[in-house]
Amino acid sequence: MALTKKALAVSVSGAMALSLVLTACGGDKSSGSDASPAASAGATTAASTAPKKNVSFTIGYATGDPASKQAMADAVAAFTKANPNIKITDLSEGGMASYLDWLKTKDAVGEFPDLVEMRDTQLFSEAGKIAELPAEWLSLFSDAPKLNGKNWTAPIAGTAPQGIIYSKKAYADAGVTAEPKTYDEFLAIQEKLKAKGITPITFGGKDIFHWGFWINKFFMDGMLADDPNWNSKRTKGQASFTDPAPLQAMQDFTELFTKGYVEKGFLSTADNQTASMLVTGKAAQLFSGPWMFSQISQADPKFDYGWYPVPDRKGRVIVNGLNTLQGWSISTKANGDADKKAAITEFVKFFFSKDQYTKYMKSVNGIPTTKEAITYEAVPQMQRVLEVMNDSKTIKSLQINSFWGENQMPPQWRNWFYKMAQEWLTKGDFSVEYMKKADAEWDANIKANAAGK
Repeated sequence: MALTKKALAVSVSGAMALSLVLTACGGDKSSGSDASPAASAGATTAASTAPKKNVSFTIGYATGDPASKQAMADAVAAFTKANPNIKITDLSEGGMASYLDWLKTKDAVGEFPDLVEMRDTQLFSEAGKIAELPAEWLSLFSDAPKLNGKNWTAPIAGTAPQGIIYSKKAYADAGVTAEPKTYDEFLAIQEKLKAKGITPITFGGKDIFHWGFWINKFFMDGMLADDPNWNSKRTKGQASFTDPAPLQAMQDFTELFTKGYVEKGFLSTADNQTASMLVTGKAAQLFSGPWMFSQISQADPKFDYGWYPVPDRKGRVIVNGLNTLQGWSISTKANGDADKKAAITEFVKFFFSKDQYTKYMKSVNGIPTTKEAITYEAVPQMQRVLEVMNDSKTIKSLQINSFWGENQMPPQWRNWFYKMAQEWLTKGDFSVEYMKKADAEWDANIKANAAGK
């Protein structure tokens, strides 16, 4: 499976600001029309005087991150203001259910969104729920990964890495003077914080998706970065979660909790509460991505913090940074309705237009995906993120749930595993037996999915 890395050109604007630039690729700007100028002018006049047809469609997207949720809502509001004939019904909602479960429920009750942020692309494309992308959409992007030779998603943003967001004051109080170069040095920082009576790490354990942050960090370090075909080997019975690498990965994950590095009330802490935990000094660190920067600044504009990737046991920097199959998708049903398809296409073009997309990228501290160059002034922490992403030594991987084709993880396995991790942390009895259960569940899911096709 070929995975394309995006190249970002970085330029500094001011001492503490960064301009993000995604170099534009050349495209055919011609209209392809053979109509005469007079005919075109007449058609334009007729179109401008004709009343626009009223159209409505539904939209659904993940709402776990407040900054992204607000930026998405702002985009919808701006579009409908400019296009009063198009009504968009936002079906998105928060709650404890995972985004996948929410989409499955919407589908079950006949409310699958017309325009949907797609994450489990292979699952829904194989189920016939989403359509191949219109050519008009694809012309907007420099790169869009394919599944079975077809494009199913318009990438909303480039994959952003996760790392440690830390309080500079807490680090100074604990005598931490440098970022860790190895995982052992990272653990030494946790001990220094703990010795000073500072809770090292806040964790949004109330939200199921938050469990994937640390779990995937260790899985990428342990096996996925070195063997991107690990998932397919697991499916074929050629690899096991009881193998040394994945077993060590989950032992490292468990150690964060058993050694008291994570706040004790993590099961009742929501992802959107972690920024407050950080800025109020209730915890010194948060493991997350740059989408949290806006939330932190809103909570306390004067809060002084940094960001860095957590090295693995060999001192390597491994991050989730490869393209994925995630992004906007059009439902099969909406794709068959000419009016809805046209209205949705207008929204997609509006969303990725330079002015609107720049606003969105700045709001979420995102990495652009469009052919057209997008530049915005970013915070210093985002500069550090981009330095890591542009470093030739950085190893970029996919998370266990982001692979596709033969390497696809059985979709229902992910949240099942996250819940099992909660179980062993609560009981304090992690052992190889849990990893044997992981193998058994994976195999059962593969068998069930094959039977359902």
